[in-house]
Amino acid sequence: MGMTAGEKKAWKKGFAAGEDSVEEGLPGWFGTFADMMTLLFAFFVLLAAISTMDPVKLQEMANSQGKSLGSKIKAQGKAEEEGEFEPIKNLAAMKKEMKEAIEEMKKENPAGDPPLDIQTSSKGLIVNIKGDFAFPSGKADMKPELGTLLDEEIIPRIMASPFQIEVAGHSDSDPMPKKWQKFYKSNWELSAARGGTVVRYLIEKGVPAPRLLAAGYGDWYPKGIDSLKKANPMYNPLTLTWEKPVIRIDKDGRETAMPTVLSLNRTPKQKAANRRIQITFINPPHHGKKSGLKGKAAKDAELRDRNATSYMDD
Repeated sequence: MGMTAGEKKAWKKGFAAGEDSVEEGLPGWFGTFADMMTLLFAFFVLLAAISTMDPVKLQEMANSQGKSLGSKIKAQGKAEEEGEFEPIKNLAAMKKEMKEAIEEMKKENPAGDPPLDIQTSSKGLIVNIKGDFAFPSGKADMKPELGTLLDEEIIPRIMASPFQIEVAGHSDSDPMPKKWQKFYKSNWELSAARGGTVVRYLIEKGVPAPRLLAAGYGDWYPKGIDSLKKANPMYNPLTLTWEKPVIRIDKDGRETAMPTVLSLNRTPKQKAANRRIQITFINPPHHGKKSGLKGKAAKDAELRDRNATSYMDD
């Protein structure tokens, strides 16, 4: 049954009134929702800002997305014959270079382990050279093999890159024999002397001295600490103890005894790994953004960083 003329008129009048009563704009709850999303976004940005970033992995990820952050590597033709390297502009490219060098060493000597290995950290790219390959036990006199390795694999890559280099000596936990204590009172002095010996050799081979740092870790940074940090990012190596372990309690109440210096120096293989020279290609600083500088100070710091590596673009 259809509507009468009067009903139709009343319906149209009511419809028009309803249209006029509708408020324009977004509903009220949307503002609260937007505020919540903004706060969540700020929270995750803050988490990202305070987290420890691995610069090498970050650059590798960027490279995998097609961003050319660095260049490869051995020049072709005459430059390759002379052992020269093209500029290595980022740590991801340096890591690739060192991995290729290690693979070549494995091919040349399939029965033995390469004298070096690499790892990454927030500090940069770390090249570990085995102590037994580099130095006689308890001494800081370089073996000829170490000089050859530095000449062929390390120094050309240092010269082809803009990074600052830290050379650090390490030792195992064995106490210094009395007959050698007139030279080195403890493993601290021995490890520092080994780092200094390699730095002096690099300078003699033409590496600019201002790019180099020498350090000694003694027996307080055994190689196993790195794998422990990777498996448990909450572990703090500054809590390492000599013999009595630190006990950590997780959220479920379970207790875990952390490794100690002695527990990471039990076997001959562990001790050999700990008697090492560690060469770190340090992640370039970005003073303007990371040190809280503002205004002209930030611009000046950024300019210094750019000038420090500008020769790599020539």
